[in-house]
Amino acid sequence: QVQLVESGGGLVRPGGSLTLSCEASGFQSRYYAIGWFRQAPRKDSEAVLCISNSDGITYYADSVKGRFTITRDNAKNTVYLQMSTLEPEDKAVYYCAVATNYYCSHYASDFRSWGQGTQVTVSS
Repeated sequence: QVQLVESGGGLVRPGGSLTLSCEASGFQSRYYAIGWFRQAPRKDSEAVLCISNSDGITYYADSVKGRFTITRDNAKNTVYLQMSTLEPEDKAVYYCAVATNYYCSHYASDFRSWGQGTQVTVSS
């Protein structure tokens, strides 16, 4: 059974950092693209960034360039979203998802399984 479990969310002050984890089970995440999406209050879901099976990183949200990055630990079957210099606008529920294919996409329909989400709140 394919499953993704996010963790690491929480409350952080502006300018702070958080690392979100996306632990996969039921499949080897190294063979697929893994994306991070977020949904802020009263806004549509947006693709944030994605890592392909060859560890190529694609940024979909311009606002996170230079602040967020994505990494893998294949031994732990886990993908991480490392967030720094957080801003109040980064407040959202963050979801990881596994793509149907090995390449990245910003379309939610190209992802076949999703985690339950983890809340990130940026506030002083």
